[in-house]
Parts: sequence; structure tokens; C-alpha cells
Amino acid sequence: MLEAPKFVGLIDLNQNLSQNFYHKLGEGSNMSIESYGSFQLSNGGGSVAMSMDNSSVGSNNSHTHILDHQDLNRVHNNYSVAASVNRGRVSNGLSNDALAQALVDPRFPTIGLENYDEWTINLRKLTMGQAFAQGAFGKLYKGSYNGEDVAIKLLERPEHDLERAHFMEQQFQQEVMMLANLKHPNIVRFIGACRKPMVWCIVTEYARGGSVRQFLTRRHNRAVPLKLAVKQALDVARGMEYVHGLNLIHRDLKSDNLLIAADKSIKIADFGVARIEVQTEGMTPETGTYRWMAPEMIQHRPYTQKVDVYSFGIVLWELITGMLPFQNMTAVQAAFAVVNKGVRPTIPIECLPVLSEIMTRCWDADPDSRPPFSQVVRMLGAAETEIMTTVRKARFRCCVQPMTTD
Repeated sequence: MLEAPKFVGLIDLNQNLSQNFYHKLGEGSNMSIESYGSFQLSNGGGSVAMSMDNSSVGSNNSHTHILDHQDLNRVHNNYSVAASVNRGRVSNGLSNDALAQALVDPRFPTIGLENYDEWTINLRKLTMGQAFAQGAFGKLYKGSYNGEDVAIKLLERPEHDLERAHFMEQQFQQEVMMLANLKHPNIVRFIGACRKPMVWCIVTEYARGGSVRQFLTRRHNRAVPLKLAVKQALDVARGMEYVHGLNLIHRDLKSDNLLIAADKSIKIADFGVARIEVQTEGMTPETGTYRWMAPEMIQHRPYTQKVDVYSFGIVLWELITGMLPFQNMTAVQAAFAVVNKGVRPTIPIECLPVLSEIMTRCWDADPDSRPPFSQVVRMLGAAETEIMTTVRKARFRCCVQPMTTD
């Protein structure tokens, strides 16, 4: 039984959460807390997840705050698609998109990436497609680079808030550093980035299958074949073993940030909130999403890489059951139940014992009791072997009783 802690961080969330929120274009902005810190995207199935600090929600129109820049007002009024910059190509639908204009306008020079200049993209090779997600400080577009389908994230530099602009620049540089140094088949592939005076751009591979959460939602939260669920869980575990081997923490591992490639393999995305594991004091305590967040993070206690292991346990449960964690609770209710009542998602009776053990150990309240990802990989490998030899055609049809806050 957990000792009742001081449950801080769940009051005045709009003021305290220092994460961004992106939503599908055309949808309303009346969203729940768990949407913070991720892109909820869909455009022909493709998706990518990346984040940047931002505590407010953007409007649904095609413009962001960047129109407030005096120089760009002239760009907006006079911009011609035919005269787009650096021969970067912008579709007619983007001719009134201020962020896209700021990226491709020739009057604004490209600024180097400091220690990562080799990753600076050539705008002549970039084709901008339509935006398919936006937030208060940026948008996400589909496009192509050098003939390859890509996801393009554009972030606006706040003109009148130097403190926020400095922080966002640091976050941008950190994300570039992370992505440029992460090279693994289960990590989203970084293609390049560039900086301009009023906009930052990050380009990554485009995952046609969307996110795991989108995939499960399209299936109406029905379980996927067990063989595929374990294979994808192994992809995540291997990717995270690699990340932890570099002494990094993801801090926001969840199904929204797991992208499905054309071959159904998983790519871990959204390293905008990742940190090098040194001293955790000073790290943003609310980083992450409550349904997947380890109790020590919710409580603002010091934490280690084991917060990612906890989140993986929740992700594994999602893959096995097809359901949203704590689906009948709000995000805040789920966080309260996890910390104060020791509640965890209900494991189906039909679940293989080895999978049940992995989940239970991963989401243990004691971080030291959670296994490292190297061990998780071995356990999942054993589960995969068991499935291949004894339950080759098994499929979970879970009858999990909805959880309440009672």
C-alpha cells in the first residue's frame, strides 16, 4: 500500500504544464489533458510524433502567431507561389500559410545548425505538402525531400517573448542533437533540419501506418493478433534498450509516440522531451502523459530511466488488449488512482504468464524492481518463441471490465 503522497502538479494544469499540444486540423480544441505533449495526427494514415514546449492550444485557422511579425506581414500580402524561395515548392493550398512562407521566402537566410551543420537540409530539395496538425507555436506537414515522403515540423519563433524564444531554441537544438545521434531501426529516422530567423524546421521519415494509438482506434480498440503484438512490443523494447544504452531517457513513451512503418515495424518518435540522464532535479516534472506516466514523475520525485520501463508496461498492455489505458477515467483521475491507490490496468485472464509478468514487473511502484530493457527484450523473446511453438494462431479477445474511480 502506497503512503499517501502530496499529490502536486495536478492543480492549475494550464499554467504548469510545459508541454505542447497539437491537434488534427479541423477539430475543436476542447481536449483532455492527456493530449498534451504529442501530435495526434492523421493524413492518409501517415504520422509522426514530435514535441516542443507550449502550454496553449492553437486556433483551427491556417495561420499561427507568426503573422504578427512585421516583416512577414509583407510576405503574406505579396507572396507568390510561383516565386517561392530557394526553388522550394509550395502547393497552392499553402499560399496563405505563414509558416510555410517563412521557411521558403528568400529574404530570410538559412541559419546553420551549429555543431550539426551537416544535417542542414537543402530547401531546393524540399516540397511542402499540406499541414495536417497544428498547435499554438507550429504545424506539422507532409512533404517530400529529395523524392522521399517526409514529415516536416515547423516551429514559430515567438517575436515578442524572448524568454520563450530562447527556451524553444534550446529545445529545437536538443531535438536535433538527439535525432542526429540516434541511429536504430526502431527509432524514427532523422533526415535534417534548418533554422530561419522566424521559424525552425525538423524533417523526419514519414510513417504511413500512423501511430499505434491511431491504429488501435481504427480497430475500435480490438486486440491485434498476439504474434504481431509481441513482435511490435519487441521493436519498442529493442529501441528503448538502445536509447538507454546511450544514457538517455525518453520520458514520454506511449502509443501516440510509436509509429508504424510500412512493414508494420515500430519506430519510436518524439525525442523533444528526452534528456541525458544525469541529475534529474530541474527536469520538467510534468513531462509525459498521465495515463502512461510513472508514479514518481507524477509526484515530482527524482526519477531515472526506469520511468520509461513503467511506460513500456502500459504500452505492452495496450498492444495485448487493444484498449486505451484507464479508458473510463480522465487523465487526472488515472494519475490519482495510480499514485494514491496503486491502480494498474487489469490484465486479461487469458494473458500468457510471461507477458503478465513483464507488465507487472515493468509497472512496479518501486523503480528499482522494474527490469532493464535488456531483460525485457529477453523475456519478450521467450514469449515470442512460446507463441510460435504453442499458440501460433492465438488471439486475445479480452473481456476487461471497465475500471472506475471507486
